Amino acid sequence: MFSCTACAHVRRYINFPVPCAPMAASWQEALETARKQNIPQVYHDCDTDTYGACRTGEHQGRFKGGVFIEHRCICMPAHLSAEELAEKERKFRADNPDW
Repeated sequence: MFSCTACAHVRRYINFPVPCAPMAASWQEALETARKQNIPQVYHDCDTDTYGACRTGEHQGRFKGGVFIEHRCICMPAHLSAEELAEKERKFRADNPDW
């Protein structure tokens, strides 16, 4: 697992730490992080093919030339199982093939 590059970039320019949950390789890893750190949501970043845990309203993305570029993410509650998350993602992608 690795840290969010966007958060690392922000930390350089502000005087207080920005909380950032580590990124994960699967829904299961994202759930483990969310439950361990008491974070209410998990996501799949479809632009980087990474998973993670996030708080309501957090945006996933990166900085390019000083501008934040938001990534396309599927975000769901962390109380679901990894299987439920995967199934909901499959259904969303089937219903939205151009997304």
